[in-house]
Amino acid sequence: MKMNLIKNFLLIITIFHFFSIPLWAQNANNHKVNMIIASALEQTKQTFYYDPSYRRIHYPGGDVPLDRGVCTDVLIRAFRKTGVDLQVLIHEDMTKSFDAYPKKWGLNRPDTNIDHRRVLNLITFFERKGKAAPLSRESRNFLSGDIVAWRLPNGSPHIGIISNIQVMGKDRYLVVHNIGFGTKLEDILFEYKMIGHYRYF
Repeated sequence: MKMNLIKNFLLIITIFHFFSIPLWAQNANNHKVNMIIASALEQTKQTFYYDPSYRRIHYPGGDVPLDRGVCTDVLIRAFRKTGVDLQVLIHEDMTKSFDAYPKKWGLNRPDTNIDHRRVLNLITFFERKGKAAPLSRESRNFLSGDIVAWRLPNGSPHIGIISNIQVMGKDRYLVVHNIGFGTKLEDILFEYKMIGHYRYF
């Protein structure tokens, strides 16, 4: 009798836990999304420095040292775990449609060392590929694995990945990003002016 009571109690707890996760946030059925989130979270234990310096890297599959990088490197590394190489995809798209991309840096041709590591180029690529989702101030409109871009108070663009770890006491999820102190998991979804929201998978 006592054993049955324990089993019933555990079953109730399990059911309650499942339904306590909002349906709008249950994006965990997507295997590639899970891979992206797992990689992004792993980077919080691997990337400790913010380093925006220009570096010559391999193509394809090029990367700066894992212990450092910028906000875009979080995405690039995570997406590669799913077989999506943003370095290659952005270079190929820029080669075909260079004029569709921002001209802030005075370049007259694509550069495989840096193009994919720029937030505005990532935003342009996602939008051109139909990956844009609506901007919102409602948590329910954001899924784990979504990409969000912001405009920081100093005018710089920033980008991060929504995790599957809920903010304590809130109905939103923490974001994985690198804003200056290495890759961190923080509650920043509505911290800055949002300029982009993307759902790749």
